[in-house]
Amino acid sequence: MTFPRVERSVVLAQSVSEDSDERAFWLAKTPEERLEALELLREVAYDYDPTTARLRLPIR
Repeated sequence: MTFPRVERSVVLAQSVSEDSDERAFWLAKTPEERLEALELLREVAYDYDPTTARLRLPIR
């Protein structure tokens, strides 16, 4: 799986207390779309590829 490149030349700094349209963006998404985004973040954070990862069976 190839992940999209992150544009790092643009930085937005704002106070936590300031309103943003990010909340409205995520509320406009379906629960399935939100879970897909969460899974993508998990895969990126833990360098996890679900197509190659397998459960290990105990060796007997």
